[in-house]
Amino acid sequence: MLRLLAAAVLLTATALASAPPAAAADRLTVMLEWFVNPDHAPLVVAQEKGFFAQEGLEVTLVPPSDPSSVPRLVSAGQAEIGLHYQPSLYLDREAGLPLKRFGTLVETPLNTLTVLKDGPIKGIADLQGKTIGFSVSGFEDALVKRMLTAANVDPATVTFVNVNFALTPSLIGGKVDATIGGYRNFELTQMRLEGHEGRAFFPEENGVPAYDELIFVTRDDLINDPRLPRLLAAVEKATIYLTNHPQESLDLFLKAYPALDDALNRQAFADTLPRFAKRPAALDAARYRRFGTFLVEAGLLKAAPDIASLAVELGR
Repeated sequence: MLRLLAAAVLLTATALASAPPAAAADRLTVMLEWFVNPDHAPLVVAQEKGFFAQEGLEVTLVPPSDPSSVPRLVSAGQAEIGLHYQPSLYLDREAGLPLKRFGTLVETPLNTLTVLKDGPIKGIADLQGKTIGFSVSGFEDALVKRMLTAANVDPATVTFVNVNFALTPSLIGGKVDATIGGYRNFELTQMRLEGHEGRAFFPEENGVPAYDELIFVTRDDLINDPRLPRLLAAVEKATIYLTNHPQESLDLFLKAYPALDDALNRQAFADTLPRFAKRPAALDAARYRRFGTFLVEAGLLKAAPDIASLAVELGR
């Protein structure tokens, strides 16, 4: 028995000595579109649960110092992957940035047209002759003008006020009658916590084609990189885990980012759960075409792009 044990130990030691070293994980940098928040929960869970590691990836999440710089930095190779907005991708491609969508993180719009729930605006038609606050001109203008037109309101009768990023304070303070650009999973909770309930009108229910809020983009020459489908596979595992185990996922998220453990972020986490893409690699080309047509009609694009030049669906 002792001889057999000694032989087994010798064989194990020999095998370990001759075994090849473990392969180093492939590194990827993902530049976020904003500071870390519940919108990024699948990425954080994939990190904390080891799903990236299972795919042989070492992923670094980088919040940008300037959110508007993300598409330029990814195009220039400062990061392999960026989180971006589907509406902005069309404009970036037309401006010459070599970016392509290869995955989806948040598959529904988050933007809302918001008013005070106890105020005089009960429907979009009541905004005739009123004021609407906004933060970013361009896409948000097109969004709200389409919503107004769908409600038979002439946009020319509405006054648009740039309130920078003070959307909630401007609405609560009575400086504007409505705001466009507040997120349904954040600003509505923020208003409630401050003692002012909001009423939200959703673009996709009021004349605007549905679109993806957050997408994964990379530059054209990386679109066939084998790391990309592996990243999406890990994100899909994390999204399914989030769906099946919301409390455990929240605990992981707050353990990784304890500074976000407050009432606003806890509620935002719950409100965002149903909006994550369960099939992040899947591409709905018809939906992308519809939204491109909307941007052309709004005067933001000269022509709707060929979808193959804008977005792809990666296989494994």
